[in-house]
Amino acid sequence: METVKLLPSRTITSDFIPREYLPPGESQYTIRDGQFIHSSRPWRSLRSDEIETLVKNGNTAGDWSTIHVCDPFDPDQILNNFFFGFIRIGAVEDAVLEHHDLTLPVGITNCRVISCDIGDHVAMHNVHYIAHYIIGDRCILTNIDEMHVSNHAKFGNGVVKDGEDESVRITLDVINESGSRAVAPFDSMTTADAYLWARYRDDTVLMERLMDITQRHIDSRRGFYGVVDEQCVIKNSRIIKDVRIGGHCYIKGANKLKNLTIRSDETERTQIGEGVELVNGIIGYGCRIFYGCKAVRFIMGNNSSLKYGARLIHSFLGDNSTVSCCELLNNLIFPAHEQHHNNSFLVAALVGGQSNIAAAATIGSNHNSRSNDNEIIAGRGFWPGLSTTLKHSSRFASFTMISKGDYPVEMDIPVPFSLIANNLTAGRLELTPAFWWTRNMYALARNAWKFNIRDTRKHRTQNIHFEAFAPDTIEEVIAARALLEEWVGAVLNGEKVRWETTPGNVPLVVGERGENPAVRKLREKGRQFLAENSDSPDSLPKILVQGMEKSRRPTLIVRPVEGWGAFGEIMHHYAARNLTAYLARQEGMTYPELADQLTDIPERIMEWENLGGQLVPVFRVTELREAVRNGTLNSWEDIHSRYDDLNRLYDEDTLHHSWAVYCMVVGDNKPSTEMWDRFLKTAVAIQRQISRRVYQSRRKDYENPFRIATYRNTDEMAAAIGTVDDNSFIKRVADETTEFNRLVNQLLKR
Repeated sequence: METVKLLPSRTITSDFIPREYLPPGESQYTIRDGQFIHSSRPWRSLRSDEIETLVKNGNTAGDWSTIHVCDPFDPDQILNNFFFGFIRIGAVEDAVLEHHDLTLPVGITNCRVISCDIGDHVAMHNVHYIAHYIIGDRCILTNIDEMHVSNHAKFGNGVVKDGEDESVRITLDVINESGSRAVAPFDSMTTADAYLWARYRDDTVLMERLMDITQRHIDSRRGFYGVVDEQCVIKNSRIIKDVRIGGHCYIKGANKLKNLTIRSDETERTQIGEGVELVNGIIGYGCRIFYGCKAVRFIMGNNSSLKYGARLIHSFLGDNSTVSCCELLNNLIFPAHEQHHNNSFLVAALVGGQSNIAAAATIGSNHNSRSNDNEIIAGRGFWPGLSTTLKHSSRFASFTMISKGDYPVEMDIPVPFSLIANNLTAGRLELTPAFWWTRNMYALARNAWKFNIRDTRKHRTQNIHFEAFAPDTIEEVIAARALLEEWVGAVLNGEKVRWETTPGNVPLVVGERGENPAVRKLREKGRQFLAENSDSPDSLPKILVQGMEKSRRPTLIVRPVEGWGAFGEIMHHYAARNLTAYLARQEGMTYPELADQLTDIPERIMEWENLGGQLVPVFRVTELREAVRNGTLNSWEDIHSRYDDLNRLYDEDTLHHSWAVYCMVVGDNKPSTEMWDRFLKTAVAIQRQISRRVYQSRRKDYENPFRIATYRNTDEMAAAIGTVDDNSFIKRVADETTEFNRLVNQLLKR
């Protein structure tokens, strides 16, 4: 720990940048002048009468000749200040600034100012210590204890400045507590960037290149000033050190802000509120952080919120997320994550976004190991229920819902859109395939709509795909359907059923197993039984699967026949929606023309990756990685541009994938027009079923007698919460169903 040093008084204005770190041809003010937008103005020295007025108003200066101003300059607005070093003060007039009913005069009062540039019409009052900052035009700074910058400030970026040792680099230990997946943050980092860096640790050349690109992304020279861009308001705050603040930011009552980049502008204004303590972080555009939150070594994506005492440590919280009252450690969380309950805990996890963590959920603990917490990998749409406890290491397919309970051991769940329950009475895990589709359609249908309307970002650096039924989830559905067929075939043969946990994506594992002749026979037998007994599901013996959790107890597959049929409907719905939408956009195109266009496409793309919320075929990610390794992509701007290119290819990739799924559903690689007609008519029936299930799953809330019991009568209930028929989303789905029916009829006439 450093001691308090006694130094000569002149050191308060001595060289900010140590001379050994000044590049040739640069002065102490080279970087500063490049940062200050008004540096080229015709600045002038103070006149003698102005100095006289300033002294009369209680101001002192180490050297009045080092204070420069520009006109208009009213010295009567400058009172009771101490000035040291080279200072520039922009326009000062007899005027006031107003913000949220706070009105303060333009000028500087009761401040100790050291080597700062101050823009036009700034209201700066009771800033007890401010050093090496550039303040933009029309800013309000009032009641701040300490605000300064060190010559080696990094503003939250994980870089090393000239002359520093590698040990000072700030990293985020995401996904794993041990730091084995650490990433170096930077001010425009996206969840896709962090995912590439954290996930492909075996690609050593890629790791070296990403670190090199990051180090070059930020200027390593010493001597950058802190910046408060135009029209910021900072009031009643204690310590602000090494912080860069974007324009139109609002900070009130913060306890400590240190080593941060706060991104903000007029289109997306970031707000930081009372009791907040933030250290070593990057805060995205349009974020809101309030009420006693603590964050250390973190990144918040654009349009995200941290509220009510939440703690965010060694974690990346993706865009459009809201976290309140809880604790998050060592996580990489993709966009659209919800976790706002006082006692929920999430540690050492990769969460694919569109997720919701319920109250009292404890996701991850090291109670099953004496080492650091390992990892939980959850696909998008992860919904663990109330009081759920999960252990490391576990893996969950997309849209897994977990029923309330204590899950004592690790799990590997390969079936998407499923419900997991811990049946203590029967002593087994229970899995209901396609539960979202068959029993929870209102939530499933509402999710994509909800996430889209909440995506109010103006800065869309991270591309996000919100569709529940997209190529990645459909591949999981195809794989899970094949697993059900295999398990049914094994049960019919009297064989034991086992799920073998292996590294890699679940669809790939299933694909590889399908190459085994014995497995293919089981699947054929199971598929035939499931197709012939769709109306008599009870004719199938129980399916008890070993290996979905690290224990000897089995997992019961609940309603497998219904789940198999539901997965077929999901595939049908996905393909029909995408193909009809494409045809609708191609004016006059007929089905034979569509078939000619798509029949000769390559084989179905089975491997998809959730790249921070953006869905990309794995082979394109492999190409991206190679382009980084060989230097074709040589900066983060290049990499982000490639993400955008991949996003532009997504519609075409999805169209080709939808055609391949359509061929799989109808059982023909060159479907006829008659097959297409039948396919569309079935799609209309499925869409009507969706609308009906949305209504039914929501209607239960209005018919629950215990819900009704809390109201005096049904009229009071209707007045308080409306009726199911008034629900705007149900009406929306009904309208979509009508429109889809109209579109299909139009396409059939073509």
